[in-house]
This record gives sequence, structure tokens and C-alpha cells, in this order.
Amino acid sequence: MTTPPPVVFIHGLWLHATSWDPWLEVFTQAGYDASAPGWPGDPATVSEARENPEGMADHGIDDVVAHYAKIIAELDAKPILVGHSFGGMIAQKLLGQDLAAAAVAIDAAQIKGVLPLPLSALRATLPVFKNPANKHRTVALTAEQFRFAFGNAIPAEESDALFARWAIPAPGKPLFEAAAANFNPHSPAKVDTDNSGRGPLLLVMGGKDHTVPEAVTKATLKQYRHSDAVTDLVEFADRAHSLTIDHGWRDVADAALTWLHAQGL
Repeated sequence: MTTPPPVVFIHGLWLHATSWDPWLEVFTQAGYDASAPGWPGDPATVSEARENPEGMADHGIDDVVAHYAKIIAELDAKPILVGHSFGGMIAQKLLGQDLAAAAVAIDAAQIKGVLPLPLSALRATLPVFKNPANKHRTVALTAEQFRFAFGNAIPAEESDALFARWAIPAPGKPLFEAAAANFNPHSPAKVDTDNSGRGPLLLVMGGKDHTVPEAVTKATLKQYRHSDAVTDLVEFADRAHSLTIDHGWRDVADAALTWLHAQGL
């Protein structure tokens, strides 16, 4: 029996890498060697990240891509990447660079070339953009801001519990880089969407997502129109940005596994 590729999970802004722990268990049970390394500067625990956020500051998209590329280089085979939010953008960049066997990008942050900028996305990221100095700092969300950005499709009590369990400060730099992507010909948010030799890509969309609204994910899909590689889209119409960690996370994980098996991975 062929050994499946390893799986590397990549978190996004405001969630700690340990938020993938339930996914690690499910993917391990499915026969994958799965891991969820943090971003550069990420402390080992949520509490450490909250108490000492300075080490995470000023890391941009290129820093994070290089960090995961180094991790991938130490693996025995090209991995499957599963990324959420900015982790989904990072996964797409690494896939476009032929460093991955496949990628699942869940409510992925917008890449260069994606033009829609819905008002809800602006409101969700306002805690960062309200101060230009935040480009070089980490920014924490309040429980109320987390409910709007992540937990708007679940009960407030559940959102607050997820915030208490998983939320950490996040570097502002990736958001500033993504916001300027379409004005910068060399933007770090650029993905090689024309690569026809890359592995398959699944885009997962939450229909009620405030932070990455469905218009962004649909526009991302269009960016891949010139590639002959597999690019699929799955929508969870009633889900928001918390879809990887809330009570319905298993539905999303199972959809990813089903798709990977359909790709022979």
C-alpha cells in the first residue's frame, strides 16, 4: 500500500497553531502523518502568545512562506497543505511553487489580482488598519471583534468560548501587504495561478464569512482559469470564518479528506 503524503496545517491570523489539534487527530486516524507548525515567532502555547506577542511582530508573507518552505524541505515527500485564512494564501503560494502535492485553502485571504473588497472584510480588519504603525506590530482582537470576524454564524457564547481557547495576537504586516497587492507588481501576495503542472487545489468557502466573503473566494477561483491543473470549490453556505474550529469543523475536515481521496492522495 502506498504511503500517503504528509499533511502540514497552516493557521491564519488570530488563531494559534494548536487550533488544528482536532484536525490532526482525524487526519492521523485517516493514515496521514500530520503536523501543524506555527508561524515564525509563534510561541508554543496560546497563553505564551498572549503574554509575549512581540516575537510574532513584523513577519510578512514572504517570511511565512520561507518558514514553511524550510519545514517542507525537511520532509520525506511533498506534503498536502491545509491552510485557513492567511494560511490558505500561504498554501496556494507554496503549491504554485511546486513545493506541495496538493493544497486545501479554507476561506483563504485574497491573493494579488482579486479585486472585490466587501465592506464586511474592511470592518473585520479595521483593528489592524486603524493605525498605520500596526504594520510592524501585533494586534489582538477583542471578543466582540472576534465575534464579527470569526463567529458571526454561531451563537455568541460559542464564539466567546473559541476566542478564549484559541485566539492570539497577530502580526499586522501580512494584512498591509495584501491590501496593497494590486498596486505592487512584486507583491508577496502574488501566487503563480497559471502553473498547470502543480498539484490539485481545493478552495473552501464559507457563505457567511465576514473576513473572507464568498465574493473573494469566487474571484480567487477565477484567477486560476488559465491553469489546466485541478482547481475545485466547495461551499459551506451557512458557515463563517470560524468553520475550522467551531462545532461544525468535522464537516469541513471530512470534505477535505473526501476530496483528497478523490485525487488519489
